[in-house]
Amino acid sequence: MSPLKFTDDHEWFRAEDDGTVTVGVTHYAQEQLGDLIYVQLPEVGRKHAPGEEVVVLESVKAAADIKMPIGGTVIEVNESVVKDPALVNRDPMGDGWFFRTRIDDAGALAGLMDEPAYQKLVGSLG
Repeated sequence: MSPLKFTDDHEWFRAEDDGTVTVGVTHYAQEQLGDLIYVQLPEVGRKHAPGEEVVVLESVKAAADIKMPIGGTVIEVNESVVKDPALVNRDPMGDGWFFRTRIDDAGALAGLMDEPAYQKLVGSLG
């Protein structure tokens, strides 16, 4: 399993052995949002462009959108988080993942932050 990559919007990306990428939000993101009450995932087969909104989250405190920094096609969604949005709060970096995508450019992940850079970012947010 590849190391995780991160965005400054607190999303994580994990390259899988089959060439797909799993996408979710970090512990920091779910803590900032609070208790999630609604998750809207993209449709399987949907093509997404860089910067396009793909996931909508609503919590008791706020609403947020997940925008993809890389292009690709959704190949699987995690229906468990739709049925039980709190799963994202309980296990955001594990069972609380959102979807898997086949990205257009495998090299695009290299442009995202590694874990030490992300931890530095979170640390600077105090």
